[in-house]
Amino acid sequence: ALLQMSGSQPQVGRGVPCLRCRGLCTGFEPHSWRKICKSCKCSQEEHGLSSELDDDCKIGRLLSGSKYSTLTARLKGGDGVRIYKRNRMIVTNPNISGKDPTFDTITYEWAPPGLTQKLAMQYMELVPPELQPVAGTEGAVHRRRRLARQLPLHDQDPARCRGLAEGEQQLMEEFVKKYKAEALGVGEVALPGQGGGGKEEEKPQEKSIDPGRTPESPNGALESAAANGHYRCEACQQPVPGDCPVVYADRAGYSRQWHPACFVCCRCAEPLVDLIYFWKSGATWCGRHYCESLRPRCAGCDEIIFSEDYQQVEGLAWHNKHFACLECETLLMGKPFSLANTSLLCNTCSQSRV
Repeated sequence: ALLQMSGSQPQVGRGVPCLRCRGLCTGFEPHSWRKICKSCKCSQEEHGLSSELDDDCKIGRLLSGSKYSTLTARLKGGDGVRIYKRNRMIVTNPNISGKDPTFDTITYEWAPPGLTQKLAMQYMELVPPELQPVAGTEGAVHRRRRLARQLPLHDQDPARCRGLAEGEQQLMEEFVKKYKAEALGVGEVALPGQGGGGKEEEKPQEKSIDPGRTPESPNGALESAAANGHYRCEACQQPVPGDCPVVYADRAGYSRQWHPACFVCCRCAEPLVDLIYFWKSGATWCGRHYCESLRPRCAGCDEIIFSEDYQQVEGLAWHNKHFACLECETLLMGKPFSLANTSLLCNTCSQSRV
């Protein structure tokens, strides 16, 4: 499948006033190496999200070269670039309150692929309403904010990094290749016992459970896998009803399943955007925290640090060249400084803030 690219995209957020500063910031002014606005010091996300095409290209890049590349398609005129085949779902409900029925159309900006609409809707109903990615709602905005936060482009594309020294690009390329092969995964939605097409090793009668009725065992007693606690959520350990969709992570094996609302990052507890997870130490991680679990992240430029020579203060890390005052950009190696939240300030700028 080929997808046509629609024109060139403007730089993310350029000129858009900050949502957090409520008019005090006149517009996004990109910093030379920090992922913030030079004017108000807020993140790019606060000035408006990237385009949907940019988001789909980012996930396409992440999944290409992995065993999940079937979720991508080649972009027409994109020099071999692959784009995410994001599964949108349009649901039309008749509204019969008036004389002639009208139809309400709801568009979900993302839905689990490969499901019947009924099962996909069951899945959505198990997601908190404020997180359902319905077009034009806060839930859709929340999804795209999680996408920016959990899967930063500078964690996968060396060309987007400002902190790499000479010779470190190859280290980063190997880092990305390794996590794609060993940790990256995309959750799969199915009914309990049906993950991976029923790959789970279980008794034959449990494979063909009809969600609408309880199977009869050979001795005539009624039993249900769900009622016996056979299916439990990996996170909350509560039983999973046999007729409710669950999430499987193939890297965890098909004997484990999660309630849709329980499929979250073990570090930040945020729901995993589009079910994209990283598997490590028997747990699911978002991309941001998985990368940070392997290497330090610079508190100045937000990029992973590949040098062995960097600065550390109170559990935070900085590239040597980014160990600088947030306000005046003075390098602070060997100089007195203060730490305000995660930002460094020289003594002069610290005192002027008081």
